[in-house]
Amino acid sequence: MNTKYFDLINQTYYFPQEEFTLNKDNLEFHNIDLMKLVEKYGTPLKFTYLPQISNNINKAKNWFRKSMEKNNYEAKYYYCYCTKSSHFQYIMNEAFKNNIHIETSSAFDINIVENLLESGKINKSTYVICNGFKRDQYIENIARLINNGHKNTIPIIDNYEELDILQEQIKRKFKIGIRIAAEEEPKFEFYTSRLGIGYKNIVQFYKKQIQDNKKLELKMLHFFINTGINDNAYYWNELVKCIKVYVALKKECPTLDGLNIGGGFPIKNSLAFEYDYQYMIDEIINQIKIACDEAEVDVPNIFTEFGSYTVGESGGAIYQILYQKQQNDREKWNMIDSSFITTLPDTWAINKRFIMLAVNRWNDTYERVLLGGMTCDSDDYYNSEQNMNAIYLPKYNKEKPLYIGFFNTGAYQETIGGYGGLHHCLIPQPKHILIDKDENGILATEVFSEQQTADDVLKILGYDKK
Repeated sequence: MNTKYFDLINQTYYFPQEEFTLNKDNLEFHNIDLMKLVEKYGTPLKFTYLPQISNNINKAKNWFRKSMEKNNYEAKYYYCYCTKSSHFQYIMNEAFKNNIHIETSSAFDINIVENLLESGKINKSTYVICNGFKRDQYIENIARLINNGHKNTIPIIDNYEELDILQEQIKRKFKIGIRIAAEEEPKFEFYTSRLGIGYKNIVQFYKKQIQDNKKLELKMLHFFINTGINDNAYYWNELVKCIKVYVALKKECPTLDGLNIGGGFPIKNSLAFEYDYQYMIDEIINQIKIACDEAEVDVPNIFTEFGSYTVGESGGAIYQILYQKQQNDREKWNMIDSSFITTLPDTWAINKRFIMLAVNRWNDTYERVLLGGMTCDSDDYYNSEQNMNAIYLPKYNKEKPLYIGFFNTGAYQETIGGYGGLHHCLIPQPKHILIDKDENGILATEVFSEQQTADDVLKILGYDKK
């Protein structure tokens, strides 16, 4: 009988896959021996494989290039990184090796932009797309950036009041964009996004407040769907409505030459993941081209703001199974040496699922289990895979330690989890390492941050004050 963990994976999925291979009994991720990481650094362990960031950026740039060539699309493509997915310097350093641009969402983002400019990671030709709801500090920082000569900073107008506030502080002519308030998917709790200005109001808003204002230059229409870029009727319907607004606005505004279709590329969340990126880009570019040709207006430059797609597939977490609890005749709880709530908060907050695989013991027999975290919280658990309602792992054996990995966790988890701060039940933040590869393909690792100590936590809580 085929009862080994390897047999289960091999029969359920196509395996091995591009990033996952097996070395005897142990899992490799991008040819990284994960058990060697465990032996060197221990667990719980977070890691970031930096080359995957550049890999994904260049894949997307190539897909858009091919699609524009195929459709005779005579405009440019600009890849922007959505900083809120991960603000860390090591992420920025890797991403901006690839001649890309940046999208911001709050005040402190601008301080990061200024740091990147000062260090030469970006330059004055880099587009800085300023999204989000803007008040005092964010407005002040945007104004400072523009007043200091960064002409490719484009605040995206989210509401009617922002335009006046920006003009009060910006001393020169500046570029702007307008965000469309997209209608949400029918199953949503509300009908229209809280971000942006309604479809029907945009042209009138331009005519009333922008058209005759010599200080403003409208350059971009911004469109984003909360559920991402998906091949379904809802997405295509909203895209068509967006293109119609672009065409109508372009006829009134000659300076308008950019269409920002936001982020939303999915990342791999299962070994059964399938998504035809090239097809989706081809269809988007084709729809824009057809509509613009029919209306006899120039096609726009295309901007995207990929965040999770840029960094998500670079991240991972490794835990040890510390103990197994048999709570009834059917349920076995494998307890990890950390917490899902604190280290992978999306699993708790939005029921997100990541790729989860055993790191070692692939030739052992398997069993169905539930995974529990260390906090005293009933919600600190992980109970299913993306495409099946159960978790299977090599059988627990206290004499043979079992390690498990969660993969493609690189977006949002550190910031939502409160990196460097307090965590639920004071579970310490894990050690985090960076993995890079030189021009000869040699892997190198370094510790970015050590696991939190009791002294770190007590200092935050004020216990070191005299």
